[in-house]
Amino acid sequence: MRPAFGVAKPMQVVTPQSAASDRPAVPADPIGGAQFPPIDATTLPPLDGEELSPQQTKNAEAMARLQDRMNADHSAQEGPQGFEASVHKIKEQVLPRLLERVDPEAAATLTKDELAEEFRPIIMEVLAELKLTLNRREQFALEKVLVDELLGLGPLEELINDPDISDIMVNGPLQTYIEKKGKLQIAPIQFRDEEHLFQIAQRIVNKVGRRVDQTTPLADARLPDGSRVNVIVPPLSLRGTAISIRKFSAKPITLDNLAEWGAMSQKMCTALKIAGACRFNIVISGGTGSGKTTMLNALSKMIDPGERVLTIEDAAELRLQQPHWLPLETRPANLEGQGAITIGDLVKNALRMRPDRIILGEIRGAECFDLLAAMNTGHDGSMCTLHSNSPRECLGRMENMILMGDIKIPKEAISKQIADSVDLIVQVKRLRDGSRRVTNITEVIGMEGEVIVTQELFKFEYLSEDPSGKIIGEYRSMGLRPYTLEKARGFGFDQAMLDACL
Repeated sequence: MRPAFGVAKPMQVVTPQSAASDRPAVPADPIGGAQFPPIDATTLPPLDGEELSPQQTKNAEAMARLQDRMNADHSAQEGPQGFEASVHKIKEQVLPRLLERVDPEAAATLTKDELAEEFRPIIMEVLAELKLTLNRREQFALEKVLVDELLGLGPLEELINDPDISDIMVNGPLQTYIEKKGKLQIAPIQFRDEEHLFQIAQRIVNKVGRRVDQTTPLADARLPDGSRVNVIVPPLSLRGTAISIRKFSAKPITLDNLAEWGAMSQKMCTALKIAGACRFNIVISGGTGSGKTTMLNALSKMIDPGERVLTIEDAAELRLQQPHWLPLETRPANLEGQGAITIGDLVKNALRMRPDRIILGEIRGAECFDLLAAMNTGHDGSMCTLHSNSPRECLGRMENMILMGDIKIPKEAISKQIADSVDLIVQVKRLRDGSRRVTNITEVIGMEGEVIVTQELFKFEYLSEDPSGKIIGEYRSMGLRPYTLEKARGFGFDQAMLDACL
């Protein structure tokens, strides 16, 4: 007998006769029967002259944005415009003649103001030779540009001095991008050529005793104000020398500032203040540019001024707000490949320096094990940052980083050490509208079998966005009793911690 592939169900409708019969009444199927459910009218395209529903309007706007992005032409690049372009052009004519009349070594010993005073008559002389007449504004602009060229960082000086700019990204001599209020835009500056840009990159890294060339084409450095710099040069960078500068606020940012700016709720702010003051071991997790270092600096404000704090980083960028703070920095290998001092070496040495807290700028590898060793050998209140997308991924990354080293320890023992050492994970995120938010505050409770157990105290929940694209969300307390309450009780903050979390 051939197998049946299915039997069609006849559509049944209840009639008065069938209802009156002895058979039980069969409920009527919706229009079209069970096999053909009704269609949601809001999903259908509108008829001519018919108004769109709110859902259809939203979908149409989204599709229009996609089409605009596909049709946009991003090939045109802006260079200096207007007044800046004219000053830039005059500088190119004046600079070679100025260098013939100036001793570079003597100029390097002067401050910028002294050099400007010395340059003024020489610039006037060169302008007269070139038969160029400038007004007072153009003269001052030309003086500043020339002094920046000889003593500063050339075209970058203007961007570094702008307090609204948080990131500067130089992609070769002809293209520079900046970040303002969380949004990227092209900057109206250009370098003369690749050689000019390479000289400025060397000037930056040489100031911190490092070098960049074809043999060592990567370098991390910092500016005098603490801003972080990364330089990568050809042959690794195909567009020419690339410089990435992460600027830091001149005024220290506190947890209260972050709460005022909407990066967290007041209850989250209180909980983090208590965590910093009560020597919780804290890991700050997030992506690039999400505000991990800013959060670490803000948390450091809660450290007792009487505690000795050591910070360990690849390129020193933390600026703690404590009187007894000693920053340590790693050292790369020399040309022979020797003499490198790693974060792990500095952590081991720091244990001999009588620290109360050890703070790592960022952990990327096997030094994670040294940090955990510090956390559970009497150095409560240690903190670090690392890259990950969520608190659960953060724990997984810590396990993987320890396994990357040569330490022969079973994974279960590593997980247990992480669970015993870390008290709190603070997840920060840069949202697509440019805002930076604390999206999760999660406690690490302990082990259950082979799994690290956590509980979420606070989270940020996305709701919608306004017409300008700004994300609207809500900070929610999970209403759970904190596992770290006992630690807070030792400092007298147990009730305040409970009130903040419930």
